[in-house]
Amino acid sequence: MANKGNGVCGKATEVYSRIVGYFRPVANWNKGKQQEFADRKTYEVKAA
Repeated sequence: MANKGNGVCGKATEVYSRIVGYFRPVANWNKGKQQEFADRKTYEVKAA
């Protein structure tokens, strides 16, 4: 899940996520946590 080809050169990329103040590679997570990461949605909040 975490190491997919990037679409430009086809090489695997390493994805990190911030957990409790430090960054961890998503590839080291168990399958359940990796799926939770894949299901996350990002939002952009515009200033009023």
